[in-house]
Amino acid sequence: MEDKTEKSAVTPGPLSPARELLGEMFLELNDPAKALDQFEATLKKEPRRFRSIYGAAHAAQIIGSPDTSKKYFRELLEVCAKADKSSARPELKEARDALAKQKG
Repeated sequence: MEDKTEKSAVTPGPLSPARELLGEMFLELNDPAKALDQFEATLKKEPRRFRSIYGAAHAAQIIGSPDTSKKYFRELLEVCAKADKSSARPELKEARDALAKQKG
C-alpha cells in the first residue's frame, strides 16, 4: 500500500518506511538476501536514508557481496560526511572498519 502512495515533495516521508522495517525483520530472521532487496527498494523511493543504506551494506556484507557492501558503506559515510567526527554510532564505525579491511 505504501508503494502506491505518492508523497508530496514538501511533506516529510514516513518515519520508518514499511520496506525498511521489512528489511530489518529479514535481517533478524537471518535472511540477508531478502533484507537487501527491501533496503534497495526503499532507497529507490527514498534515497540517502541512513538506516536503509546501512541495512543494505550490512546485508550485503553478510551475503558475501563485498562490492555491494563497499558501495553502500561508502554512501553511508558520504551521507554522514559533515557529522560530528567523534560520533560513537556503531554503524559508522562498522562502515569505516569494513572499508579499511577491504583495502588491506
